[in-house]
Amino acid sequence: MSGPLRIVFAGTPEFALPSLRAVARHGEIAAVYTQPDRPAGRGRQSAASPVKQAALNNGWPVRQPATLKTVEARNALAELKPDLLVVVAYGLILPPKILATPRFGCWNVHASLLPRWRGAAPIQRTIEAGDAQTGVCLMQMAEGLDTGPVLLSQTTAIDSDDTAGSLHNRLAELGAEVLSDGLTLLRANMRPVACPQADVGVSYAHKLEKSEAKLDWNQSAIVLARKVRAFSPWPVAEAAVDGERLRIHEARARAVEHTATPGSVLAMSRDGVDIACGDGVLRLTVVQREGGRAMPVSDYLNARSSLR
Repeated sequence: MSGPLRIVFAGTPEFALPSLRAVARHGEIAAVYTQPDRPAGRGRQSAASPVKQAALNNGWPVRQPATLKTVEARNALAELKPDLLVVVAYGLILPPKILATPRFGCWNVHASLLPRWRGAAPIQRTIEAGDAQTGVCLMQMAEGLDTGPVLLSQTTAIDSDDTAGSLHNRLAELGAEVLSDGLTLLRANMRPVACPQADVGVSYAHKLEKSEAKLDWNQSAIVLARKVRAFSPWPVAEAAVDGERLRIHEARARAVEHTATPGSVLAMSRDGVDIACGDGVLRLTVVQREGGRAMPVSDYLNARSSLR
């Protein structure tokens, strides 16, 4: 095609930033859409999203509609005459008429290997489920929740020590790579082939709730260790340990047989605090006391002993 691609970008959190930079390298950014400013921090002051901050720093026009379902929103997008709308963790539903506005439709970067883990929290859910691998998909958006055909994808193994935080960062960069590949093809008049998602293997990554962070010691140590990793850095797993409520930042499962009541402390040492689970033992290695900071268990035990 002649001339640069005219692209509208829609995204909100940090996950979208590598993709925003990729768009800037491959086309002309007509506008950046992001969620309205929200209260953030202890003072609950109104704060711009990471995507908005990046757009302002680069002089790209910013739009923050509360909804895209109005005629006004649809007309505003049409006036930009976009070739493509790229959506990455935007957070608003795109109605059919919005999807049909850009010349090449709307592309979405999604952090899972579709159709597995459609929905809001694919990174956390894939760790929680114990998946061996995940990845990113570049999807042609359609009506329905993450149901559109896949244009390109890349996979990555999930390491035994991956947290939602570490996997988030890796997938954000991988998503930008997949998006770059798609934009390169489109710029060369070779549109990526749209492959419909399979009807089997569909699963939904429901939004993470803070209430899920409370660990149930009746569950197996393997399940709880996955939850600790999946809930890091938010909302952070928590549980009662020896009469004290702790937030648990790092832990690992141990295949140790026991007859103790789940939740009982089996051992405390500089290596960790061992807690009896429904099956096996969970060794806590980095914890946080109420009102304190995250610390290695050795520091936690020193603090406890100093109070006795």
